[in-house]
Amino acid sequence: MAENKTKPTRLSVAAFIDALTDPARRTDAKALLKLMQSAAGEKPKMWGPSIIGFGSYHYKYESGREGDMPVIAFSPRKAATVLYGMTGFSEAAALLAKLGKHTTGKGCLYIKKLADVDQHVLEAMMVKSLATKRARRPS
Repeated sequence: MAENKTKPTRLSVAAFIDALTDPARRTDAKALLKLMQSAAGEKPKMWGPSIIGFGSYHYKYESGREGDMPVIAFSPRKAATVLYGMTGFSEAAALLAKLGKHTTGKGCLYIKKLADVDQHVLEAMMVKSLATKRARRPS
């Protein structure tokens, strides 16, 4: 079975953000870092080389594959910033409708610019997602 590449590392979150070459992406990353840290009440950790995560949970699939993942996370990519763990709760669809300009993929939320979305709605999504996941998987 293949090993999970997304694992916590000792890489510096600040150094990763400071190394982002796109100034707008760097500014958005700093703002998301503060927003997620406030919502999660936890310090950020690098997961793999490019994902900034908060908290963690253990999963195990029926196939036997298992591992650990951040509860919520983001990754400033070239085309968009990807937010992980922002769905999976009952109010997700209603909040996504109010969020602003975004796209979604398999469990991911993509935003081009943080200014394109309502940050209060985004924060509400973070809080709801965290509460739902923590209730399902208590530490």
